[in-house]
Amino acid sequence: MAKDGFRVLDSDIHIIEPPDLWARYIDAPFKHQAPRGFDDWVLDLRIEIDGKLMPANVTYSAEARGRSAQHNREQFRSFHERGWSAEAQLEAMDQEGIDVGVVYPTRGLYAQGIDGMEPKLAAAIARAYNNWLYDFCAANPQRLIGAGMISPFEIDDAVAEAQRAVKELGFKGIFLRPNPVNGRNWHDPYYEPLWSQLEALDVPLGFHEGLGAYLPQVGDRFARNVMLRHTVCHPGEQMLAAVSFCGGGILERHPRLRVAFLEGNASWVPFLLWRMDEHYEWLGDVFARDLSKAPSEYFKQQCFVSVECDEEPIKGVFDQMGVANIVFSTDFPHPDCKYPHAVARFLELPLPEAAKRAILWDNCARYYGLA
Repeated sequence: MAKDGFRVLDSDIHIIEPPDLWARYIDAPFKHQAPRGFDDWVLDLRIEIDGKLMPANVTYSAEARGRSAQHNREQFRSFHERGWSAEAQLEAMDQEGIDVGVVYPTRGLYAQGIDGMEPKLAAAIARAYNNWLYDFCAANPQRLIGAGMISPFEIDDAVAEAQRAVKELGFKGIFLRPNPVNGRNWHDPYYEPLWSQLEALDVPLGFHEGLGAYLPQVGDRFARNVMLRHTVCHPGEQMLAAVSFCGGGILERHPRLRVAFLEGNASWVPFLLWRMDEHYEWLGDVFARDLSKAPSEYFKQQCFVSVECDEEPIKGVFDQMGVANIVFSTDFPHPDCKYPHAVARFLELPLPEAAKRAILWDNCARYYGLA
């Protein structure tokens, strides 16, 4: 398949997990604590864990979800009626023009989203999701590729599940939320065994945000104003994670580690790299003595960031630094996606054909280590 002559690899296509996923898949000792989904609205993306409902501080009525709520309800009704099956997912990919999609969760974005979670429960939640995702992708493993969930609440559990997800389940990536967990920055020595494991496995790490977790989150100052919160939380959290990886020494210590900052736009990259380098030149001899080069160099060599299909400012990124670090995402089937016209809309962006080909396939294949 090719869309207007372009192969398309979606860096983080989403699925809607069944509301009883964890009730069915979680290990027996944790059945009574299984996260619970909801099934009373076509795009009810909520999850409840230990009495905490996420997304938090979000009113889930159609009136509170903006002018697009009814459109989304009708657009995705058939998917809901078919249980958001893998077969329905593949049909949507055909209609959109996507050859291959790397699958990320929806409810599962919140499955590790409560600060201070009991580590063994969090690890069981991750195992259950990964087992379900393996079954989901089995419908067509050449086109549906899993990104595995790991728990950041106990480093040994994270390392073990990353290895299982890759070695036993065949997943091509691992994902985390970008928010700090248990008060630790990502460049804290606590996480070093995980970065070493990902290097050894030769699989990348993808950061993916989701508004409304019980973790420290950019945008919380805006309380229940979802418009303002959502404006800042995705790019804001990804920028903070990028600073930790590039300026905090992780990528210096792990030169084979690949990291992506997904669904937070791409147009902030030139500014952030410039600002990190400026501060490295100013204060790096005191606060970044372990870096052997400017922070921007680590980003350019090891990091990727996803562009939205209608992100017009990407032309400025191309002009300033090219697009070797840019991958493509449709965000299907979330409320702000442009399905089934995302790829067509991307092809309208003012970029050369070679740049479009790189973003739609080559860069993402390089990130995930795909042929």
